[in-house]
Amino acid sequence: MNTEPHPPRDDEGSTGPADAADVDVDLDTDPAAEEQERVRAETVRRLERSMGALGTAAVSRMEQRLGWFRRMSAQDRSWIGLVAQSGVAAFVDWFRNPVRGRPAITVEVFGTAPRELTRSVSLQQTVDMIRVVIDVVEGQVDELAAPGGAQQLREAVLRYTREVAFSSAKVYARAAEARGAWDARLEALIVDALLHGDHEDGLQTWGSALSWSHTPVIAVAGETGGEDPGKILDDLRAAARRFGHDVLAGTQGRRVVVVVGVGDRYPEEDLPAAAAEPLAGLFGPGPVVVGPAVADLRAAGASARAAVSGLRAAVAWPDAPRPVLADDLLPERALQGDTEARGQLVEEVYVPLLGAGSPLLDTLSVYLEHASSLEATARMLFVHPNTVRYRLSRIAELTGRTPSDGRGSFVLRVAVALGRLAQTHEG
Repeated sequence: MNTEPHPPRDDEGSTGPADAADVDVDLDTDPAAEEQERVRAETVRRLERSMGALGTAAVSRMEQRLGWFRRMSAQDRSWIGLVAQSGVAAFVDWFRNPVRGRPAITVEVFGTAPRELTRSVSLQQTVDMIRVVIDVVEGQVDELAAPGGAQQLREAVLRYTREVAFSSAKVYARAAEARGAWDARLEALIVDALLHGDHEDGLQTWGSALSWSHTPVIAVAGETGGEDPGKILDDLRAAARRFGHDVLAGTQGRRVVVVVGVGDRYPEEDLPAAAAEPLAGLFGPGPVVVGPAVADLRAAGASARAAVSGLRAAVAWPDAPRPVLADDLLPERALQGDTEARGQLVEEVYVPLLGAGSPLLDTLSVYLEHASSLEATARMLFVHPNTVRYRLSRIAELTGRTPSDGRGSFVLRVAVALGRLAQTHEG
């Protein structure tokens, strides 16, 4: 007869070790979790059967609600439909495996569409599409979810669409960065081509790639003055676009060149000074020179070269205004060896005087040689001082430069000298 004491039992008659085993079994088995997984699995099956219908319904709803979607090309609409289908499929796959954490939406959804689609569809339009897809799915939650799984599915949709929103912003931010870098490189290439007179046949194509459309066109040149070139370029682009201009900007060492498509904001007689005035303060310290207004981007090289030539020569006129027109720096540019400036001075000043007859040229030469003295000029020419006055006024009318003005007399003196030299070479 066994006399060993029996192990103590609890109220239900189970031993201690048996109780521990029972507790382990209870901990491993969670009926509520099992039920949630069963409901999730059933919801996944329903979603899988409805994926095609959901994508089609989303595209149909877009056609009804989004006017810009209806105006898109068939190819772009098909790509958007594919993105919608991919979004639904990626959601179902993510909902099937909740332990995966955050969904890889950028790859799984947006990776199906070509990168060019970000140029056809804006970020705001993408947000509109997301809203439509959400509305379609949320409107069918009760039908799609298994019994008791509507709240579970609704919470998953909210979490997933939040990730879609963040991923959309990321896609467009990266596209904007890439486009901005590409645009900056293309702008620098165009500016360089304009200055060197290269690739002029391709300028219109390059301009179209940057959505260039405004004319007339001016060029403005200045210096960085030790400031950050990138910041100067950004400020110039932003300011020009605020005025509704097209703009190309580039740097060459310490030099900054901006080409601006002005449009019809200013009267033609106010160009180019009126368009350049608001931009001048954004350059670094030093002179700012404005090239002449030209008809279009193809002809912008002449304006850019004049502006850069003027910038190099501006040191010879310390009191020049800021900005100063490249045409106002013609004598300095000519003295520095700019053949275009020399030719322009001869054509605009010397040739009209030569065509008007020798009395005007002779009067101007004597007047300049005698310190702009009316009486001395009249004595040397044996004419009345009023005759000298009349001839000087005719010179001003023909050339746009006033002989009695200090700056005007300098321009006229250089122009006459260049004209006589040109005549000598031709002779």
